[in-house]
Amino acid sequence: VQLQACGGGLVQAGGSLRLSCAASGRTFSDNPTGWFRQAPGKEREFVAAISWTGVSTFYANSVKGRFTISRDNAKNTVYLQMNSLKPDDTAVYFCAATTKSGSYSPQIKSEYDYWGQGTQVTVSS
Repeated sequence: VQLQACGGGLVQAGGSLRLSCAASGRTFSDNPTGWFRQAPGKEREFVAAISWTGVSTFYANSVKGRFTISRDNAKNTVYLQMNSLKPDDTAVYFCAATTKSGSYSPQIKSEYDYWGQGTQVTVSS
């Protein structure tokens, strides 16, 4: 499966953006999906994840209450709504999907089998 992330851009602090992650090649409606981000000079870090049903969601403490992850399996797409953006949110955002069908650790990068190419989010102060 190929993942294509888009929706990044330049926004002022306090603003909002919605990222999309579209899958092609095969459906990924059975795959838990996550968002990670990587700022310059830093490790790639977990942002949010969602179960394949969409019922369960997980968030990093730094984005909890500001970001919302959702999915539309009919469109083979996962979204990340980002509100109240801060300069510290500036990073390249990546979506990822895992083929694991049982329990998994959504915060762990190695749990994911497929990665998108990333989309740049820049938040100005």
